Amino acid sequence: MLNKKMLTVSHAPFLHNGSSIPARSYHTMIATLPAVLFGFFRYGMPAVGVVALSVSFSIAWELAINKVTKRKVSIGDGNAALIGLLFALLLPATAPWWLVATGTFVAVVIGKHIFGGIGGNPFNPVLIGLAMLIVSWKDYFNFDQALLNYDFGFPMVYPLAALKHLGPAGITIFNTTDLLIGQQAGGIGATFALGLIFGGIYLMVRGFIRWEISISFLAGVYVTALLFNLINPSLYAGPVFHLITGYTLIGAFFLAPEDSSSPVNFIPMLIYGAGGGIMTVLIRNTGAHIDGVVFAILLMNLINPILDNIRPKALGKVV
Repeated sequence: MLNKKMLTVSHAPFLHNGSSIPARSYHTMIATLPAVLFGFFRYGMPAVGVVALSVSFSIAWELAINKVTKRKVSIGDGNAALIGLLFALLLPATAPWWLVATGTFVAVVIGKHIFGGIGGNPFNPVLIGLAMLIVSWKDYFNFDQALLNYDFGFPMVYPLAALKHLGPAGITIFNTTDLLIGQQAGGIGATFALGLIFGGIYLMVRGFIRWEISISFLAGVYVTALLFNLINPSLYAGPVFHLITGYTLIGAFFLAPEDSSSPVNFIPMLIYGAGGGIMTVLIRNTGAHIDGVVFAILLMNLINPILDNIRPKALGKVV
């Protein structure tokens, strides 16, 4: 007689590539190291303090919500620490402790756990926390003012602010090489373009992020900025400037590809990434915010469920 137990199988997925949440979290943190270390070198102990506070607060909020909801303690998977690290890299080195505490609370408790934890969040938790801070206390993200007391030995200006207020004439002090090596004001880990590029390549090669999202995001930024520049070069900066300033690179490699809030199918990933890049430049050039990356990616997070309904046609035919 047929043994029914032999036909019992576990639920999908039936194939696993061996990756895990801790592996992804820790490898992503490794990928940020060039930008993190450069931020420490550039801004000194205040930057170390902000990063340490952000990671610590994120882990503390994670542990607290685990206790309150009586769930298994999950701080060991590294996801809370990663949220705290990425959040800190977007802040100025002079951010006060309460700003860090508030932002990480929103990111971990509201952005992540209110929706059920890892895999359930429809928005990137880091961006939820940061967007709340930008809307509530935008003056703290005036990087020129926040970093006013730093003496770098050369002019250190936030490029996107110069572009917004003065137009292309105001960014003549910048050249591509300077921007690539981090000679620009900005978030602790968002200014060293070369470091972010190396980190992104590492994540794509190791398979921790999908290249479709990152490359299409950068392509969306490039093409949109190029069109604006061709229409009116005296008013809008060129595409390379937009690619290596602000949150563009950290958004493309570390924020937009977040698993829970991004598509899983090929065509949706291309649309999602390109849409984020296009919206970034539209907000920068025509919107009220100086840098559009945060809100552009959140908007694409919002339509992610719709995009993922675009699926390959099934093989075979109905009989």
